[in-house]
Amino acid sequence: MPSLTFIPAASRVVTTTGPTRLLPGLALCLAVTLAALALERVEAALFGRAWLEVLVLAIIFGAVLRTAWAPGKRWQPGIAFGARTLLEVAVVLLGASVSAAALLAVGPALLLAIFCLVALAVLGGYAIGRGLGLPRRMAILVACGNAVCGNSAIAAVAPVIGADAEEVASSIAFTAVLGVLVVLGLPLLAVALGLSALQTGALAGLTVYAVPQVLAAAAPAGTLAIQLGTLIKLVRVLMLGPVVLVLSLLAPRLREDADAPFRQSAVGDRAAPGCPPRHRLVPWFILGFLGLATLRSFGLVPAIIQPALASLAGVLTVVSMAALGLGVDVRMVARAGGRVTAAVSLSLLALGLAALGLIRLLGIA
Repeated sequence: MPSLTFIPAASRVVTTTGPTRLLPGLALCLAVTLAALALERVEAALFGRAWLEVLVLAIIFGAVLRTAWAPGKRWQPGIAFGARTLLEVAVVLLGASVSAAALLAVGPALLLAIFCLVALAVLGGYAIGRGLGLPRRMAILVACGNAVCGNSAIAAVAPVIGADAEEVASSIAFTAVLGVLVVLGLPLLAVALGLSALQTGALAGLTVYAVPQVLAAAAPAGTLAIQLGTLIKLVRVLMLGPVVLVLSLLAPRLREDADAPFRQSAVGDRAAPGCPPRHRLVPWFILGFLGLATLRSFGLVPAIIQPALASLAGVLTVVSMAALGLGVDVRMVARAGGRVTAAVSLSLLALGLAALGLIRLLGIA
């Protein structure tokens, strides 16, 4: 599940304002996108190819701008809309390029491997967090964020275990930045390790936090990498349901005060301890992706419009990456705390090593 809560306060504003309030922020996102596109063309002219894709450049430009200048309230609704809604729409449109045959091609062996990897990542991340002295609930938030889908997993798990606002904010602060760093670093790592397109896509799907971020991380390796990475990531996202259900069974032991209301959290919603609503377990855009893929499989998506849908998804993804960058202040790393930073980083490193081992074990070429 994608990390859609980089600008939680702004996302609340979007729900209470008219569409015209989106224009300034969206215009800023488009300006960042155009700047990224221009630099990509400069790269291609100077070096014969673009070493940094437009998706990555959009994130970098957005983050640099956000760190140097904090956009005011008039900009926030449009930025939040780009970072959330446009991302979700782009993921849905990707369903038009995936058929049931492609979904089945994942195979039972890979499905079982992903299940085991997520389970081990949760347990291993929890052990690392506890070993570094994090409280139980904080360690669980970090472990679930790394293993499943970043901020969205943290948001879903927090009310189940009774985590308070400080724990949620600290967990989300670093994963927001680290998620962007992973997107930037994974293509370079894939080149350094000599990974093929399919291996790069598999690594992105097994390690990157959010579905749209998988697109950015896998894009330099081509279409096959994007498709496989997206499929694998969707399986990881769907693991959030079982993870939350298991934690809900353990919740009485995890909550020190089970009857106390859950305080306002950094994700923007007030929640009570207990199982989160269904839309957090399987969000609408994943259902939309699967629905459009089903229509494509039955020949109900005309072939003539499939390239147009794919192109639109690409454009929306670039604008969304610019919006995500505009929501990330790299100085949040310093405020997240040393132990949380170490726990998230070590957990992600362990997940990456396990993913590389899994790719080799399954013989993904």
